[in-house]
Amino acid sequence: MKRVHNFSAGPSMLPLEVLEKAQKELPNYQDSGMSVMELSHRSGLFTDIITQAESLLRELMHIPDNYKVLFVQGGASQQFAAIPLNLKKNGKADYINTGSWSKKAMKEAKKFIEVNEIASSEDKNFTYIPASFEVDPEADYVHITTNNTIEGTAFCEIPDTGNVPLVADMSSNILSEEIDVSKFGIIYAGAQKNIGPAGLTVVIIREDLIGHASAQCPTMLDYQTHSESGSLYNTPPTYGIYIAKLVFEWLKDLGGLKEMQARNEKKAALLYDYIAASDFYHSPVQEDSRSLMNIPFVIPNRDLDADFIKAAQEEGLETLKGHRSVGGMRASIYNAMPVEGVEALIVFMKKFAEANQ
Repeated sequence: MKRVHNFSAGPSMLPLEVLEKAQKELPNYQDSGMSVMELSHRSGLFTDIITQAESLLRELMHIPDNYKVLFVQGGASQQFAAIPLNLKKNGKADYINTGSWSKKAMKEAKKFIEVNEIASSEDKNFTYIPASFEVDPEADYVHITTNNTIEGTAFCEIPDTGNVPLVADMSSNILSEEIDVSKFGIIYAGAQKNIGPAGLTVVIIREDLIGHASAQCPTMLDYQTHSESGSLYNTPPTYGIYIAKLVFEWLKDLGGLKEMQARNEKKAALLYDYIAASDFYHSPVQEDSRSLMNIPFVIPNRDLDADFIKAAQEEGLETLKGHRSVGGMRASIYNAMPVEGVEALIVFMKKFAEANQ
């Protein structure tokens, strides 16, 4: 069976063990004679799946009892509108601008609420995380993107926003390390990085923030709709939730997020250390703001970028091209990427550098 090391930023690789279990269960789930994709979302079998998925996620992330876990659709991008529509009270919100996804979140929010950009790293092409900012105590919420997939930066410390709810787009680093959920009002994440296939979005929301949606908020964007129905108001992405459950089981079997964080720190250190020691490659990201999940790097001679990507593919190293807004290369090393994949990338990078210096 052919398998490559897939460094895609998303949809990303899934654990092979998860894929193999899903393959085994695909035509006949638990002797039902049906695939999970064919199960009614109101059936007992699927009720068990979604209940177990929520229970596992709560256990992995130590989610407090006063938080709801919602499984919804529309991607993280749909949450850009759902958040201001649900949290609008004084009509203004603070945003920290750390890259492309923050900018998109702000652009969408401006349709519904006054957006105040309280900090930005755009002055240095989003190569760092702003260290200081002042929160408006009257703001309805403060929004951050905890990990910037395109730019390769991440919040190493969760900002203290006082009594103002902190809302976080955690799409590309959820489940990669231990976090204190109680520091957040809302955490939301598209599944296609560390959770499962594209099509599922997870929302973790403090209960007191539910039930205050604006009158113009569509039913499907109202968090109360999904909270009251147990994420079953309409047909949810059933297969995506099933795969998420398998991924949560895989994480638990590994030892949970403490073990996963140790693995991710090891993988990232291997690649960052090699880049730092190399006189051929360079990391554009400020050292204290570097992501564990997405590692961009450049070759001073940009004419070699295409040759690098082509030669890497020939070695079974896929999807290393950097985002068009940044250029260069980017290695996304999410939870499912084994350390062997990073080691193989470094071996190739050494060989390519020797051949082109």
